[in-house]
Amino acid sequence: MDISDSEFVKIIDTIRSFCGYDFRDYSNKSLMRRFLKILLDYRITASELIHNLSVEPQFLEEVVKKITVNTTEMFRDPLMWTDLRKNVLPQLSQKHTINIWHSGCSSGQEVYSMIILLAEMGLSDKANLYATDLNTDVLEAAKKGVYKYRFNAGYLDNFDKVFVNNNPLIDKGEIYRKYFDIDVATDRIKIHPNLLEKPVFAKHDLVNEDNPFGVRFDLIMCRNVIIYFNYHLQGRLFTMFHRNLTDSGILVMGVHESIHGEFLSLFEKSNYHYQKK
Repeated sequence: MDISDSEFVKIIDTIRSFCGYDFRDYSNKSLMRRFLKILLDYRITASELIHNLSVEPQFLEEVVKKITVNTTEMFRDPLMWTDLRKNVLPQLSQKHTINIWHSGCSSGQEVYSMIILLAEMGLSDKANLYATDLNTDVLEAAKKGVYKYRFNAGYLDNFDKVFVNNNPLIDKGEIYRKYFDIDVATDRIKIHPNLLEKPVFAKHDLVNEDNPFGVRFDLIMCRNVIIYFNYHLQGRLFTMFHRNLTDSGILVMGVHESIHGEFLSLFEKSNYHYQKK
């Protein structure tokens, strides 16, 4: 199966016309991979995809969710979380409240990783957490906080690298039980109910919408999202994040993402984070 350049543009235009989601500034290479996968999943041609998008609202919503779904993990990239623990959150701990926005939160593992980190540092009571994504399916999964154990089991090692390693006084089993239940037989990790109550989840379109919460943030987490956007859209996001950060607020992105060109003048890079200038 193949998609011509004109069909590629038509798919994007059809989605924008019928539901308002604008993928024109997404990476063409990334979008093409996802469109081709959709053709394979549904066993249809590009012309059939365009037709179905225009006449079947449910199909249209399914396609948008397939385009926007991203993979996330608990304590992904432990060196970044260690940077937060040692350098970023101690700086923010001096504030009366700490407002944190997880933008593009996917199914929520990093949101709960943040909640656990805040709890371990004694900062839970002063922190407000907000989390957004365009995909309503992953938002519902995030609210439930139930994940596949076998998929996440390796990432308990990440947890250990952030909290446990080089500290023989810590009982790993005890610290796990404080925050989630692990049931190997049913292949499930379940976040404790008291943690589920902490974040405010909301649907949000990063491409077309500004900050939906009406507060300025001390820390914005937008990890492994901008890699799917072109330079123009990345710049719009950096400008929006800069505008919605408090003075000297922090932006954290994926370890393989960075700020380039004119937009680098908005931030100062340090370790795994960017600080607002």
